[in-house]
Amino acid sequence: MIGDLHCHTRMSDGALGVDDLILYARRGGLDFVAVTDHDTMAGVRRAEQLGRRFGIGVIGGAEFSAWDSARGRKVHLLCLLPKRPDRLEGTFRRTLEGRDRAMRESMKKVMRFFPVTEEHILRHAQGAAAVYSVHIMAALRDLGYTESLYGDLYRELLLGPDGSCFVRQEYPDVHEIAGLIRSAGGICILAHPSSYDSIDLMQELAENGEIDGVERYHPRVKEEDIPVIDAVVGQYQLIPTGGTDFHGGNTRHPSPLGSCLTMQEPLERLFRLSKSRN
Repeated sequence: MIGDLHCHTRMSDGALGVDDLILYARRGGLDFVAVTDHDTMAGVRRAEQLGRRFGIGVIGGAEFSAWDSARGRKVHLLCLLPKRPDRLEGTFRRTLEGRDRAMRESMKKVMRFFPVTEEHILRHAQGAAAVYSVHIMAALRDLGYTESLYGDLYRELLLGPDGSCFVRQEYPDVHEIAGLIRSAGGICILAHPSSYDSIDLMQELAENGEIDGVERYHPRVKEEDIPVIDAVVGQYQLIPTGGTDFHGGNTRHPSPLGSCLTMQEPLERLFRLSKSRN
């Protein structure tokens, strides 16, 4: 029994639609796949229907964007199997509205430098809950200004405060989100702790009992972080999950679906914990 517990679709910034994600998860030999789009569960119901049709288990969830104010860094938390997803909707809505507003401002800035149209960019964003940088870059690639979605032009225009067209977005506090996930009856997993240098935060969240697991297996985990992650997972009896953070080709470092897996024992622990949650 194996599962990939971190996957994105075109509901956020992934390359595949929900239908294709479930189809390829089944063809890839997975028993379970988690649909964890950014700040939305809009694709989960469809994924569950297709999972029943294709004979693959679908774990509903989302990847929350949050802010570690103590360290001044962005952080992601995975919410899996929430019993009361309606409690998440207000935060989803505020985050998505903020993201869409910021990205549309960025889009207007980009349009001052390039003859790309808003309509063209929004075609790439069709079906997504908000506009993402990948949609802007895809339109620029269509017009021949870049061959890479996340290459030099992306860094020049949209990557962080140094990007000429970057517009800052506010994110909710990580501790607030961890509490929200628990109140919704979900499983709270710290996603890819290496990606945002979240090792110190991992220790803090674990000590406070705010997380249930850590995404131990991820394509971009740093070798030097592994012993620390393993030590924290062992000390606090956290669930070590694996997820590819699958975006298809819509990422700097593409990895095939199922590249990083959650094995049977942690899957069973996750399901037992979910069952025990009120």
